[in-house]
Amino acid sequence: MMKEIGNKSREFYEFVLPPVDMHLDENKLTLLIDIPGFEKKNIKLSLDGNILSIQACKETSDKEEENMICNQRPNIIDKKIRIPVDVKDEENAVSSAKYSQGVLTITIPVQKHGKDIKIE
Repeated sequence: MMKEIGNKSREFYEFVLPPVDMHLDENKLTLLIDIPGFEKKNIKLSLDGNILSIQACKETSDKEEENMICNQRPNIIDKKIRIPVDVKDEENAVSSAKYSQGVLTITIPVQKHGKDIKIE
């Protein structure tokens, strides 16, 4: 039987993990999300307004669980991330999502508000 991490640690994982880096340039927001150990087919993304939902489930075999002494990595991720900028209101708001070497890279076009004012 697999041993679980304590409640305090579980709360930490649910609140903090996975780590997310966000980079904003003029017309897009790029998110880098560390979720190592998952397979691309087991990761589901959705965007509702400015809330990005990430759900991932790691498949483990009975043999892996039988030999597990301690498990400090989550087997399930269910994370909602508030996007801090206005997302373009389109059907295909996410322009790309790639998963490579444990890092999920998501590119989202953003709306530019206002206009530059020329000073004379």
